[in-house]
Amino acid sequence: MLKALTFILGTCFFFYLVFVAYVYVFQDRLVYVPFSDLTSDPGQIGLEYEELFIDVQDEKIHAWFVPAENPRGVILFCHGNAGNISHRLQTIELFHSLNMSTMIFDYQGYGKSSGSPSEKGTYLDAWSVWNYLVEDRGIEPEKIFIFGRSLGGAVAADLAAQSNSAGVVLESTFTSVKDLGTELFFFLPVRLLARFEYNTLEKLSKISSPLKIIHSPDDEIIPFSHGQRLYEAAPEPKYFTEIRGGHNTGFIESREKYMKKLDDFFAKYSS
Repeated sequence: MLKALTFILGTCFFFYLVFVAYVYVFQDRLVYVPFSDLTSDPGQIGLEYEELFIDVQDEKIHAWFVPAENPRGVILFCHGNAGNISHRLQTIELFHSLNMSTMIFDYQGYGKSSGSPSEKGTYLDAWSVWNYLVEDRGIEPEKIFIFGRSLGGAVAADLAAQSNSAGVVLESTFTSVKDLGTELFFFLPVRLLARFEYNTLEKLSKISSPLKIIHSPDDEIIPFSHGQRLYEAAPEPKYFTEIRGGHNTGFIESREKYMKKLDDFFAKYSS
């Protein structure tokens, strides 16, 4: 009996180690879920747009600039870890209805963007788009709002910590990959295995622009407590908006409140 139990436990431990090794080697597949094919574009919802390819070192990232008529500002939007920009038309339409122009881009390896995604790469992608808006299009930093959703919130926080924007919005964002991974995969030594940081919390102290945090208690992927912790750690001026709905649907399910609170924020800090 003891011999059989030892064999069973040893076998289980072996497969556990195999699983741990798999997670360590292929964890980028958990962090990044890029889609290559674009399913639509802003023209299909009646919006004019410019298709752009922006240089990022040796790569080119694909982007859309969607202008609003007499805009009060520009939103530089950093999307989440899955899909590509063609899956964000509802967001683009919403921003347009708030009289905001939108600059949305795909990280390296997503959509039509070349290269492969990485933490450093996503930061460089966002920074290159910022430089394009400021240097090539001549848009004043005080007219640009940096907006990040989910993983994009961590990317947006990194950019906001290095720039002087009109304001920053972090929606459904985690405090860090390690914090989130520890909660989701409690049975794994996540802090030892993680090769990604995306430490949003750490970046907050370096952000001098007005900050809005948006999160839902119904979020089934990133716990509401992450949004609360980010808000508590952020310097003033800061604002918190609690919405309802799931991780990927909250902004739709709470559309009326969501738009009202964003409209107030943009109105207050549009120069």
